[in-house]
Amino acid sequence: MSDQNRKIPKHIAIIMDGNGRWAKQRLQPRFMGHRAGVKAVEGIVKRCAQLGVEVLSLFAFSSENWRRPGKEVSLLMELFSHALNNQVKKLHDNNIKLQIVGDISGFSASLQKQIKQAHELTQHNTGLILNIAANYGGRWDITQSVRQLAEQVARGELAAEDISEEMINNHLTTAALPEPDLFIRTGGEQRVSNFLLWQMAYTEFYFTDVLWPEFDSGQLNKAIDSFSCRERRFGRTSEQLQDDSDA
Repeated sequence: MSDQNRKIPKHIAIIMDGNGRWAKQRLQPRFMGHRAGVKAVEGIVKRCAQLGVEVLSLFAFSSENWRRPGKEVSLLMELFSHALNNQVKKLHDNNIKLQIVGDISGFSASLQKQIKQAHELTQHNTGLILNIAANYGGRWDITQSVRQLAEQVARGELAAEDISEEMINNHLTTAALPEPDLFIRTGGEQRVSNFLLWQMAYTEFYFTDVLWPEFDSGQLNKAIDSFSCRERRFGRTSEQLQDDSDA
């Protein structure tokens, strides 16, 4: 399918799974797989920008990933810091806005400073929004949103019965972003793993056995082609959609 015929999602969300298995297949340490995964990110960001995708959300480090071996976690933090140092200027030069969502307070002071500087450098860019979820969990996101509303109720600023879905959504870390249209998970697993739980209520899912370091522009095109062929009804019937298109 040509780019002209593709229905381009406004927001693509990806769980980048399979780095460790990619390395194991090559008799390399898991860290080499994560390094290869960072390289794959560069290609996908470039392709999304070319296609006119508005938001690309990547699950870089979940709140559950702290349970991994300490050495691996430490290396992941180093890789995250290295990627920020080496990629933020390039993102800025290409008009890409970088934002990082999650419990940033869980990171070291130096990494928090890098994240703040990256936000400040790219905040006024108008191209693709690269939304990196780091120390993030969907349940955490919903919880922190509800906690903020509960605090307003406790202060007498809000009545509990007035709390709405819109209010909860407006206090999520992704409140300023459109909901994901397409969710991709590489590596063969078929679950959402606590990623953007609230936001993906009507998202189209695409699963592939391809390991993340091998997920390239061609693989992204396949995912978008699959998305392009789907009928998104949002609770309505096919007939209603047809009536709307005929109107």
